[in-house]
Amino acid sequence: MSATRRQFLELAAAGAGITAALGFAPVSISGAAPADAYPGKTIKIVIPSAPGGPLDIPARLTAQALAKFGQPVVVEHRPGAAGAIGTREVVKAAPDGYTLLSGGAGGLAVLPAMSASTGFDPVKDLAAVANVLESFQVVAVNPSSPWKSIADLVAHAKANPGKLNFGFGLATLPQILGETFKSVTGTDIASIPYKGGAQAITDMLGGRIDMNFGTLATLLPLVQQGKVRALAVTTETRAKDLPDVPTMTESGLPQLTLTFSAGVLAPAGTPPAIVERLNAAFNEALKSPELVASMAKLGFDPQVWSTQQYAAFLNEEMRRWPPLVKASGVQPE
Repeated sequence: MSATRRQFLELAAAGAGITAALGFAPVSISGAAPADAYPGKTIKIVIPSAPGGPLDIPARLTAQALAKFGQPVVVEHRPGAAGAIGTREVVKAAPDGYTLLSGGAGGLAVLPAMSASTGFDPVKDLAAVANVLESFQVVAVNPSSPWKSIADLVAHAKANPGKLNFGFGLATLPQILGETFKSVTGTDIASIPYKGGAQAITDMLGGRIDMNFGTLATLLPLVQQGKVRALAVTTETRAKDLPDVPTMTESGLPQLTLTFSAGVLAPAGTPPAIVERLNAAFNEALKSPELVASMAKLGFDPQVWSTQQYAAFLNEEMRRWPPLVKASGVQPE
C-alpha cells in the first residue's frame, strides 16, 4: 500500500465523525450488545463467486480465525450476477453475526458502477468488520506465445487488430484492468467474459485465451511451473516473488498500478460489540507468524486494521473505483 493511502486511512480513522460522513460507519463498542453469548451456533461465510476465485483464500483464512470461538464455521459459494447474488444473501440475512461476507473492496465498488440492478447498496447495507489481506494482479500470457514483455504484446496487438483476446470474470477487477489496458494502449483486443475468473485462466492454459489478469496466489504456481508467462505486476515496486517481472509503471502503463484487498463484512445493523469481537478475532489470527508466512508465500500482505480503518478504506474504494470503471469504457448494464 502506498504511503499516501496509508496516511489517508490513518487520518480518516482518527475521528469517528470523519468516517461516518464518508458512508461506511465505523463501529463503536458503546451501547449494550449480546457479545458475551456470541457465538452460540454455526457461523456462515458467503463467497459471492465460483470456487477457485480470488476470494476463496481470504474466506478460508477467515474461517480459520473464527475457529477459536469453538463453533462450526461453514464456507459457502454463492456465485452469480457478478457477485450480486451472494452479496444480496448476506445483505438480507439477520444482522446477528452468523452470516458474513468474504468480499473484495474493489468488487463491492465496481458492481454498483457497472449495474443499476444489484439489489443492494454496499454503503448502506453492509458493515465493515475486518480487512484480511492486500495483494495485486499479474498480467500473464501462455508461454508458447512470442511475447516477452508488455511492449511485445502491445506491438503484436496493434499489428493484428481484433486477433488477440483476454478473458475475465464479469464485473471483476481483471475486466476493468483489461479494458483499461486496451484503452490506454489503443489496442483492439477481444473481450471474452466468463462466469468466473478461474475458467478464463484454464482457457489461457489451453491456448484459447491470449492474455489474463489474475492474482499472484492463483498465477504464481503456474509461473513457477512454466505454464504461464508473467509480463508485469500492478504493484508500485517489483514483487519479491517475481523479482524479474517489471511493474506496470516500468512497462509504460502507470495507469494500471493498483492493488486489491479482501476482507469481511456483515449485514448493516449487526450489533457493534459483535463486530468488534469478530474484528479482534481476525486481527489476532493475522498476527500469527505461521499465518503471516503462509500468506506471504501467496503474495498476500496481512492487514491488521480496526473497524474504523477498514470503514475508511472501503469508503475510499467507493470513490476510487467508479471513475476507473468509466475510464475503462465498460458500460453499465
